Amino acid sequence: MKKQIYDEKNGMSYTLHGDYYLPDLVLSEAEPTYGKYGMLRKQFLKEHRSARYQYLLLTGKLNEHLNQADQEAREQVETLMEQMAEKQRVTEELKSQDQMKWARLMNNIKASAEEIVLKNLVCV
Repeated sequence: MKKQIYDEKNGMSYTLHGDYYLPDLVLSEAEPTYGKYGMLRKQFLKEHRSARYQYLLLTGKLNEHLNQADQEAREQVETLMEQMAEKQRVTEELKSQDQMKWARLMNNIKASAEEIVLKNLVCV
C-alpha cells in the first residue's frame, strides 16, 4: 500500500497510519479577526448548518468566510443607518439643537438596521 495518496475529488491528501489512511490536516495559526457578526455567523453555522461548518473548518476557509460575513454585515448596517437617518431627517443640525433626541433616534435607527442585517445574516 502507498504511504501517501491524493484524492482529486475533495482535493485532500492522506497518509497511511497502520491500516487506515488519515487526512493530512494542518491547523492554521492565523488569529481570527472577525467581530460580532462573524461570531454570530459561526454560532449559526455550528447549530443549523453543521455540514457547511465542518466543510469550511476542514478546508481552512472558516476564518475567511467569517471575516467576509462580518465585513459585509458591518457595511450593510452603516449603509442602512445612513439611509434611515436621511429619511427620518436626523441631521447634524438636530444633534446640535437637541442631543438627547438625536441620540434616541440614532439608537433606534441602529437597532433597526442591526435587526434587518442579522435576519439576513442568519438566513444565508
